Amino acid sequence: MLVGLFVGKRESRPWIVSDELWSLVEPLLPVPASKMVPGRPRVPDRRVLRGILFVPHTGTRWEYLPQELGFGSGMTCRRRLAAWNEAGVWDGLHVVLLARLRAAKQLDRSRALIDSSRVRAARRGPEAVPARSIAHGRVASTSSSTDRASRSRCP
Repeated sequence: MLVGLFVGKRESRPWIVSDELWSLVEPLLPVPASKMVPGRPRVPDRRVLRGILFVPHTGTRWEYLPQELGFGSGMTCRRRLAAWNEAGVWDGLHVVLLARLRAAKQLDRSRALIDSSRVRAARRGPEAVPARSIAHGRVASTSSSTDRASRSRCP
């Protein structure tokens, strides 16, 4: 049932985090710092993860995340997403999931994608050459109201 862990059954609520997925995510999360000032209790990480998954699925904005669903506020989810990103949670989860897929012989490399923003170039490309000017001197402005600039050269 490894495929179901990643793809899901496309139920009506795909932001529900299964126990199996949570067991993979939870060890990767950073330990929260202790509060210096008492205040609201911290929203559990699993609920926040559900809120993080809810936003892209529904297309809602962070500030409109319904608190009635128990995810915490949109800003809480957004801040926690940024903190987890900075802590490398998503990269770690990617590595763990790939290892599990390899172990289960379910890793399909027939549809692989390389993101150019993540792959370093092996060597520098050719030197850039400055663009040639198409005319000598200055070109008349098309937004100026002077006679010379507004005159059309078309017959």
